[in-house]
Amino acid sequence: MTQFTASAERRRPPQDELVPRTLVRAVGLMMLAALVLVTYARTTGKAPVSAPPESPVAVRMEVLLTGDLAGAATVTSTDGTLIADLSPEEGGFISGVWRVIQRERIKHRVTADGPVIIAGHENGRVSIFDPSTGWSADLMGFGADNARAFSRLLAQQGGRQNGMADQGH
Repeated sequence: MTQFTASAERRRPPQDELVPRTLVRAVGLMMLAALVLVTYARTTGKAPVSAPPESPVAVRMEVLLTGDLAGAATVTSTDGTLIADLSPEEGGFISGVWRVIQRERIKHRVTADGPVIIAGHENGRVSIFDPSTGWSADLMGFGADNARAFSRLLAQQGGRQNGMADQGH
Protein backbone atom coordinates (compact mmCIF):
# COMPACT_ATOMS: atom_id res chain seq x y z
CA MET A 1 0.00 0.00 0.00
CA THR A 2 1.40 3.38 -1.01
CA GLN A 3 0.85 6.49 1.01
CA PHE A 4 0.38 9.82 -0.71
CA THR A 5 0.80 13.10 1.01
CA ALA A 6 -1.19 16.16 0.02
CA SER A 7 1.91 17.88 -1.34
CA ALA A 8 2.84 14.92 -3.52
CA GLU A 9 -0.60 14.91 -5.11
CA ARG A 10 -0.38 18.62 -5.99
CA ARG A 11 3.04 18.42 -7.55
CA ARG A 12 3.03 18.15 -11.32
CA PRO A 13 5.64 16.38 -13.34
CA PRO A 14 8.10 18.80 -15.03
CA GLN A 15 6.62 18.21 -18.50
CA ASP A 16 3.23 19.44 -17.25
CA GLU A 17 4.49 22.82 -15.99
CA LEU A 18 2.52 25.72 -17.45
CA VAL A 19 5.58 27.96 -17.59
CA PRO A 20 8.99 26.31 -17.64
CA ARG A 21 11.12 27.15 -14.63
CA THR A 22 13.99 28.28 -16.87
CA LEU A 23 11.75 30.83 -18.56
CA VAL A 24 10.64 32.24 -15.21
CA ARG A 25 14.30 32.58 -14.18
CA ALA A 26 15.22 34.26 -17.49
CA VAL A 27 12.41 36.81 -17.12
CA GLY A 28 13.51 37.48 -13.54
CA LEU A 29 17.09 38.09 -14.72
CA MET A 30 15.89 40.48 -17.43
CA MET A 31 13.87 42.42 -14.86
CA LEU A 32 16.89 42.58 -12.56
CA ALA A 33 19.11 43.78 -15.43
CA ALA A 34 16.60 46.52 -16.32
CA LEU A 35 16.46 47.60 -12.68
CA VAL A 36 20.27 47.75 -12.48
CA LEU A 37 20.50 49.82 -15.69
CA VAL A 38 17.83 52.28 -14.57
CA THR A 39 19.44 52.59 -11.13
CA TYR A 40 22.82 53.28 -12.75
CA ALA A 41 21.34 55.92 -15.08
CA ARG A 42 19.50 57.67 -12.24
CA THR A 43 22.37 57.65 -9.73
CA THR A 44 25.01 58.83 -12.21
CA GLY A 45 22.75 61.46 -13.78
CA LYS A 46 23.14 59.95 -17.24
CA ALA A 47 19.87 60.19 -19.07
CA PRO A 48 19.12 57.55 -21.67
CA VAL A 49 19.87 59.05 -25.07
CA SER A 50 18.93 57.87 -28.50
CA ALA A 51 19.91 60.13 -31.35
CA PRO A 52 20.21 59.44 -35.06
CA PRO A 53 23.72 59.57 -36.47
CA GLU A 54 24.80 63.07 -37.51
CA SER A 55 25.22 63.55 -41.23
CA PRO A 56 25.37 66.63 -43.47
CA VAL A 57 22.31 67.46 -45.55
CA ALA A 58 22.78 66.50 -49.20
CA VAL A 59 19.45 67.73 -50.62
CA ARG A 60 16.47 69.54 -49.22
CA MET A 61 13.15 70.83 -50.31
CA GLU A 62 10.68 73.19 -48.72
CA VAL A 63 7.09 72.01 -49.13
CA LEU A 64 3.56 72.59 -47.92
CA LEU A 65 1.78 69.51 -46.59
CA THR A 66 -1.94 69.00 -46.30
CA GLY A 67 -3.76 65.88 -45.29
CA ASP A 68 -6.93 64.46 -43.89
CA LEU A 69 -7.99 61.91 -41.30
CA ALA A 70 -8.65 59.31 -44.01
CA GLY A 71 -4.93 59.31 -44.89
CA ALA A 72 -4.95 61.27 -48.15
CA ALA A 73 -2.16 63.82 -48.47
CA THR A 74 -1.15 66.58 -50.84
CA VAL A 75 2.39 67.91 -51.16
CA THR A 76 3.02 71.19 -52.96
CA SER A 77 6.08 73.35 -53.40
CA THR A 78 6.09 76.79 -51.80
CA ASP A 79 5.32 78.32 -55.22
CA GLY A 80 2.14 76.20 -55.46
CA THR A 81 3.38 73.50 -57.85
CA LEU A 82 1.77 70.13 -57.10
CA ILE A 83 4.42 67.57 -56.16
CA ALA A 84 2.16 64.71 -55.05
CA ASP A 85 -1.54 64.11 -54.57
CA LEU A 86 -1.70 60.86 -52.61
CA SER A 87 -4.71 58.64 -51.95
CA PRO A 88 -5.31 57.28 -48.43
CA GLU A 89 -3.52 54.06 -49.44
CA GLU A 90 -0.45 55.95 -50.67
CA GLY A 91 -0.33 58.90 -48.31
CA GLY A 92 -1.17 57.44 -44.91
CA PHE A 93 2.22 58.09 -43.30
CA ILE A 94 2.66 61.52 -44.89
CA SER A 95 -0.82 62.47 -43.69
CA GLY A 96 0.09 61.17 -40.22
CA VAL A 97 3.18 63.38 -40.14
CA TRP A 98 1.02 66.30 -41.28
CA ARG A 99 -1.30 65.69 -38.29
CA VAL A 100 1.68 65.69 -35.89
CA ILE A 101 2.90 68.97 -37.38
CA GLN A 102 -0.59 70.45 -37.05
CA ARG A 103 -0.73 69.44 -33.39
CA GLU A 104 2.70 71.00 -32.75
CA ARG A 105 1.61 74.21 -34.46
CA ILE A 106 -1.51 74.40 -32.31
CA LYS A 107 0.61 73.86 -29.19
CA HIS A 108 3.00 76.64 -30.25
CA ARG A 109 0.15 78.88 -31.44
CA VAL A 110 1.64 79.47 -34.88
CA THR A 111 0.01 79.53 -38.30
CA ALA A 112 -1.14 76.10 -39.47
CA ASP A 113 -0.12 76.44 -43.11
CA GLY A 114 3.61 77.17 -43.09
CA PRO A 115 6.20 75.19 -45.03
CA VAL A 116 8.25 72.28 -43.73
CA ILE A 117 11.69 71.18 -44.85
CA ILE A 118 12.35 67.63 -46.01
CA ALA A 119 16.06 66.87 -45.97
CA GLY A 120 17.99 63.97 -47.46
CA HIS A 121 21.24 63.37 -45.60
CA GLU A 122 24.51 62.03 -47.01
CA ASN A 123 24.16 58.85 -44.93
CA GLY A 124 20.84 58.05 -46.65
CA ARG A 125 18.56 59.11 -43.80
CA VAL A 126 15.66 61.49 -44.34
CA SER A 127 14.40 64.05 -41.85
CA ILE A 128 11.62 66.61 -41.67
CA PHE A 129 11.82 69.97 -39.93
CA ASP A 130 9.13 72.52 -39.15
CA PRO A 131 10.78 75.96 -38.88
CA SER A 132 7.71 77.52 -37.27
CA THR A 133 7.82 75.24 -34.19
CA GLY A 134 11.36 73.83 -34.20
CA TRP A 135 9.91 70.30 -34.35
CA SER A 136 11.92 67.77 -36.32
CA ALA A 137 12.03 64.02 -36.81
CA ASP A 138 14.42 61.53 -38.32
CA LEU A 139 11.95 59.60 -40.45
CA MET A 140 13.93 56.35 -40.28
CA GLY A 141 12.63 56.09 -36.71
CA PHE A 142 9.24 55.23 -38.23
CA GLY A 143 10.62 52.42 -40.38
CA ALA A 144 12.29 52.19 -43.76
CA ASP A 145 9.02 52.04 -45.74
CA ASN A 146 7.72 55.21 -44.12
CA ALA A 147 11.02 57.05 -44.61
CA ARG A 148 10.94 55.92 -48.25
CA ALA A 149 7.62 57.77 -48.74
CA PHE A 150 9.45 61.05 -48.10
CA SER A 151 12.57 59.90 -50.01
CA ARG A 152 10.38 59.45 -53.09
CA LEU A 153 9.19 63.05 -52.73
CA LEU A 154 12.82 64.22 -52.65
CA ALA A 155 13.69 62.10 -55.69
CA GLN A 156 10.58 63.16 -57.60
CA GLN A 157 11.19 66.85 -57.04
CA GLY A 158 14.94 66.51 -57.28
CA GLY A 159 15.39 68.42 -54.03
CA ARG A 160 18.00 71.09 -54.19
CA GLN A 161 21.64 70.81 -53.32
CA ASN A 162 22.12 72.76 -50.22
CA GLY A 163 24.41 74.21 -47.63
CA MET A 164 22.16 73.44 -44.67
CA ALA A 165 24.65 71.08 -43.05
CA ASP A 166 25.47 73.66 -40.39
CA GLN A 167 21.82 73.76 -39.29
CA GLY A 168 21.51 69.99 -38.96
CA HIS A 169 18.00 69.82 -40.48
